[in-house]
Amino acid sequence: MQLFRVILAVVLMAGATALRAAEQTGETVAAAAHEVAGHAEHAAKAEHGGEHHGLPAYAVKVFQLGPIVITNSMVVTILVTLGIVIFAQFVSRGVKPVPAGLQNFAEWMVESMYNFLGEILGDKLVKKTFWFFGGIFFFILFTNWLGLIPGVGTIGWKVTHPNGSHEFQPWLRGGNADLNMTSAMALLFFLLWIVWAIQENGVGGVFKHIFAPKGKSEGFMKIFMIAIFLVVGVLEAISILFRPVSLSFRLYGNIFAGENMLESMMNLIPWLSWLIPLPFYFLELLVGLVQALVFMLLTAVFTLLICEHEHEEGHAHADGHEAKH
Repeated sequence: MQLFRVILAVVLMAGATALRAAEQTGETVAAAAHEVAGHAEHAAKAEHGGEHHGLPAYAVKVFQLGPIVITNSMVVTILVTLGIVIFAQFVSRGVKPVPAGLQNFAEWMVESMYNFLGEILGDKLVKKTFWFFGGIFFFILFTNWLGLIPGVGTIGWKVTHPNGSHEFQPWLRGGNADLNMTSAMALLFFLLWIVWAIQENGVGGVFKHIFAPKGKSEGFMKIFMIAIFLVVGVLEAISILFRPVSLSFRLYGNIFAGENMLESMMNLIPWLSWLIPLPFYFLELLVGLVQALVFMLLTAVFTLLICEHEHEEGHAHADGHEAKH
């Protein structure tokens, strides 16, 4: 249960980071989303007499607490965080040596995820990083699934713009359908990745891992390999810098597209709106699980790649020690 409580800490951290990121970058993302969705909106207005159908490509303000603007996607992430915290507090009361009921279910979830990550990262690395990878998986999963509850994204109000067009703005919106949320999680991982890389390798070791030539060579070939790996290192550094972008857009794009697909299926034939979306609804349940796994696995593998040589050296040393005996 100690591991479960540690997972809750990262959920709260992710939620707080999302609030700060959304507050600081909400206007920028909204402007970009307006520009990207401009052509689609004009086409929709022409077809439906000035009314824009479909979910907006940006989060909208629900209310404001001082300088902090609370959007509809933030409300969902806050609800998910509160739900996980309340569940953990309820489960952790009266912990028994032989678990049963909800305690057994909670420990099974955490232990299964820990063993799964342990097979990928190894014992040393999983002990250091499980609090983040396990926490981010459950947080993304429940946020994705909460966004599929009927009413989320479908109940709201219509706003009339100065040009006479109408736009639907939902009261609640899937948390990961907001680019601010996925960007906050990706940037949080990038910061932790830097910390873990320096802890495992040192500052010099990180640069050596990226830019230093691999293998042994002599003479001209050594100079040639240094030049080659320097160029490869530059490309690797660029790819590392773009990882937060790819992580955030991959999750955001899949969840946002899924929500719009469900909304389109509901409006395809109004009198069959209860039936047509059902197959796509179950598909989105699977997509929510897969996307949580993809985000967690990619971040775990990125961490392993920068730390794996330490484990390889440790295994080699252990194998040599066993061989002597």
